[in-house]
Amino acid sequence: MFKYRFWRKNLSYKALDRIDRAILAELQEDARVSNAELARRVALSPSACLRRVRELEAQGVIRRHVSLLEPAAVGLPVSIFVQVTLERQAETALEEFESEVLGLPEVMECYLMTGDADYLLRVVVPDLPSYERLLMGHLTRVKGIASIKSSVSLKQVKYRTALPLNETTGESA
Repeated sequence: MFKYRFWRKNLSYKALDRIDRAILAELQEDARVSNAELARRVALSPSACLRRVRELEAQGVIRRHVSLLEPAAVGLPVSIFVQVTLERQAETALEEFESEVLGLPEVMECYLMTGDADYLLRVVVPDLPSYERLLMGHLTRVKGIASIKSSVSLKQVKYRTALPLNETTGESA
């Protein structure tokens, strides 16, 4: 049976048990839930629940607690997916591109890819002229880029932040 495993900071694995998965599922839906309520939902004592949450945080399973914002409500209704191909995939070229992207707050996600493009970015901006400024003022100025292809999202059909943890997979022995 497949087991959910995660990297500890020392790069060893630990399987998640049913209770860990239940805690994580609850926190993914509501990170502001009180420890007492979380403990009740996963059938643990509050002290045992808090101990498990702290262990999951210390091991890097829980990276951080955040609030998810509605992009349009904060003036960022336009999502653009950008495929970037580099002239060469040399380590220095990859590092230079990644360093530039890390400094751009409009870039929400950046993935090193296989396939036609070397990178896939998700960018959020208030409007197309703002994207044009980002493109011309930053992205096209990075040395070593061979091509940039942009696709504007017309509608978000599905967006999830919660990972699919379920009861039929990932239980440790």
